This record gives sequence, structure tokens and C-alpha cells, in this order.
Amino acid sequence: MSDKTIGDSLREQGISRRGFLKFCATTASLLALPPAMIPQIAYALENTPRQSVIWLSFQECTGCTESLTRSHAPTIEGLIFDHISLDYHHTLQAAAGSAAERAREEAMKKNHGKYLLIVDGSIPTGNPGYSTIAGISNLDMLKEVAAGAAAIVAIGTCAAFGGLPKAAPNPTGAMSVSDLITDKPIINVPGCPPIPIVMTAVIAHFITFGKLPQLDNLNRPMAFYGQNIHDRCYRRPFYEKGLFANTFDDEGAKKGWCLYKLGCKGPTTYNACATTKWNDGVSFPIESGHGCLGCSEPQFWDGGSFYKPLSVPTIKVHDVMAYTAIAGAAVGLTVGGLNAMKKTNAVKQHETVTIDDLERK
Repeated sequence: MSDKTIGDSLREQGISRRGFLKFCATTASLLALPPAMIPQIAYALENTPRQSVIWLSFQECTGCTESLTRSHAPTIEGLIFDHISLDYHHTLQAAAGSAAERAREEAMKKNHGKYLLIVDGSIPTGNPGYSTIAGISNLDMLKEVAAGAAAIVAIGTCAAFGGLPKAAPNPTGAMSVSDLITDKPIINVPGCPPIPIVMTAVIAHFITFGKLPQLDNLNRPMAFYGQNIHDRCYRRPFYEKGLFANTFDDEGAKKGWCLYKLGCKGPTTYNACATTKWNDGVSFPIESGHGCLGCSEPQFWDGGSFYKPLSVPTIKVHDVMAYTAIAGAAVGLTVGGLNAMKKTNAVKQHETVTIDDLERK
């Protein structure tokens, strides 16, 4: 880790003061911080020594690293990762073999209690020899490096919740970071993979304030996982009107109707996909025509049923007229039809009626 500050590094890269402040404003916005925090972010980033980061990769597909390195420049991703001290990373480091392990050990010794540990991939515990690095089991390396870390960031669903390796029958005994480390601050940044800007905004927050951001009950940053995808999805109005695609190639799909009936997990998935999006804000899976798989939630793979709805969609009674008109029924509700609907428990108790009920009427 160099004693050079982030401000020194930015100036060497020719980044203007205006560009730097714009970056700080973007960071504040991403983290849902008020504009008054921008000067504090700027001061911290200019005067803080480059943060030492040790990145460990265990049972993973390298998708998290791929997501990060394929971000568009100039962005928060580039600025942060150009100006931290990434002291160890299996995929990105130039060193190999014993030289790589020396770099890790030196970073741990020099920055004991100060470095940030990033982990992607689950940890096999069924057989310690199943996955090793330099002859060290993943479990032993995690415990060794975590002992001297200031905080841990579990990147991706595998590290955060066990992910695909933990799916039944879990032959390797895969576990998440928080299953094994309980005495360190841990932030989960799930996703398969996570959105690049989410990963780096968390690092920026830690550099600026020396602590983790506000977390939800699953230790995910509230700024990015505080709302479910369904509530922010641009297809939500179609759901409210009862307009659903029934196959991926029907007229509803071509018109951009809601994908709920095709198994979209947006209503139960908390992530920033619908707002931050991917590829520099170009799109996200639902916008591309495929329902959400719920990859940022625990046990999403075992939950399965990716092409089956979570339940029968419901719509409000006051939307029935719109639905029946679209379905080809008579415009408006007849007195008899309304009385029939009032007999259902759903209407009596919740003032809702399932779409399947309407289709049977």
C-alpha cells in the first residue's frame, strides 16, 4: 500500500477539480446522501491514503470481476479501482505463485486492522481439499485474512448467501462468508453478478466515512437494496391493468406487457436493476424481455420455478373494468357480475379478485 493519497493519484492522472467534484456528487447521489455531504466526500477522498484491498476468490465463476472490469469509463468504477491499492486479486494481479502470496502476506502485515477484505465465491467446508490456493484451503485462507481486516465485503450471491454452489444437494458443503465469520463488520452485495456501480459505491462509502453504509436485515446496502424491482419497474403499470405476456413471443410480450405470468421474480427481489440498470444504464433483464430470476435473494436457485408465476396475479376491483374491456368482455360491470364477484372471499376481505377468477366469469 502506497502512502500516496487518492487526491495525489487523481492529480497524476490529470483529472480536473471539476471532474473530481462531479465524481463526488455522483457518489453522494448513488448512496442516497444529501448534497451537503459532497464536500465531506471530496475532502476524505483527497486526503485519505489509498485504501488497501485484498480480494479473495473462492467457489465462483469470475462473473463478479468480469462485471466490474467491463464497466464503461470514465465512471465511479474506474475512478475508485484506479485509485485504491488492490494488493491481491487472483485474476487481476500480475504476480503469480509465491510472489502473489508474498504480496498478500505483506499487505496483511503492513495494513493490519485497516485493509478491506473483498470476497467473491462461496467457501467449501465439506472437504477442505476441494478448493485450495497455494496449498491453503479456502476456509483457512478466509479465516486468516479476515482476522486482520477492518471490514468484509461479500461480493456476489455466492459469497453473500452461498449462491449456486450451495444449491441442493450442495456436494461441497458450500457456505457464505457470514456463515463462517461472525466477529467482523460484513456487508453483502449480492447479485449474479452484482451491478458494478453498486460494488464500487460501497467501497467509496467505506473510504469516505470509515464505516459501512446503512444495511437491511440481510446486510445489504439500503441505498441499492431498499426497494424491490417490481415497485420501480417500468412494466408495473401493465401489471396494475392486468396486461400480461403469456408466452415470450405473444402479442403481449411484443408490446412490453408485464412478465409476471412468465415467472418474473421482481416482486420478491430487492435490487437496483430497474433504476441503475446495466451497461452504463442501457438496460436490465426485464427491459430486455426476460423476467427477473431473483438472483440477489438467498436460495434463489433452489427456489427455481423461473418460468412459473409466484402466485396468481391479482388486480384491484376498480381495475376490473379495464381488464374486462381488454379481455373482450362487455365494457363495464353488470350488476349481476358485480354481485357474483362480491361473493368471493377475496373481494369480501381484500377487495381484490384474481385474474383467473375474472376469466372464468
